[in-house]
Amino acid sequence: MSAHHFLILAGLALSTLPCLVPMKRPRDVASPADGAPADADARRRQPAVIAYRVDLLPKYDASFYERARVGLKKSFEVEVPPRAARSFEVPRGHFFRIHCVDGPQVGDLNLWCLDNLEERFYTGKTRQLHATHLTKGDRLWSCFPFLRPMATITHDSLQWYGWDQDGASVHDVIGTRCDPYSNRMLRGEDYDHCCHSNLIRALAERGVADAEKHVHDVLNVFMCTGFTKDTHQYFMKASPVRPGDFLEFFAEIDLLGALSACPGGDTSASHSDDTQRCFPLKVEVLEPCSKELEGWIGPQVCGYAGKHGLA
Repeated sequence: MSAHHFLILAGLALSTLPCLVPMKRPRDVASPADGAPADADARRRQPAVIAYRVDLLPKYDASFYERARVGLKKSFEVEVPPRAARSFEVPRGHFFRIHCVDGPQVGDLNLWCLDNLEERFYTGKTRQLHATHLTKGDRLWSCFPFLRPMATITHDSLQWYGWDQDGASVHDVIGTRCDPYSNRMLRGEDYDHCCHSNLIRALAERGVADAEKHVHDVLNVFMCTGFTKDTHQYFMKASPVRPGDFLEFFAEIDLLGALSACPGGDTSASHSDDTQRCFPLKVEVLEPCSKELEGWIGPQVCGYAGKHGLA
């Protein structure tokens, strides 16, 4: 092949390649200094904005729930021993109560859809839609992709507590639950009666396979908690709960619940050990006698199409 023909063929080959666009050199961006900028105070004074338009949520219909509570009839009861957990079922449209019976004691609550354990209580979204601590009128929301109210709090005998001088309140959705993994990491010892393990046993006793994967972050019933004002660390203090106090829920869907009587007792000093004095808790399931629920339709799962921008 002559040099002339070679150059012609090479030119044809190059013409078939995609057009190569020179890469633009990234613009040099100066890094901000490590110290506070001149307008630091102005930046800190920016207004806080509520992240979720909770005013768009369905309103809590207090009169509906109060009418439904009239003439409640107990259909089931279970005692939760100290440092243990028990499961229970609640049909949709029924109520359930968690009672303090013999002495101050906190509990860790998990909830699932009875017919599908993949739908479970979502503390993070509940916290975003309501608050760090729950009380009457707040709902317990399920996880994605379901995202619907699982239960509504209809009575709270500790509502009087409000917020104390330390910034603490009761019934939080910020503490995940005491667990043996953190305990091992921090203390170098195994303890099998943390709430995480208690909840696993409660599910396993029902014959649930792979019980641990279904245990999730909890509602800390009766627990008094907050964040320290200086270091913003999660803290606990003695629960104000007394025998006779209870937290009541309305089951918006068919529920499976599990409640652990925390080894921390009233959480005034420690958890994840046997040093605290502990008491049992009691769960009651209550059947409504009112005709208020005739024709009532519970919440449906979220209507999002689930495409996520994918083809």
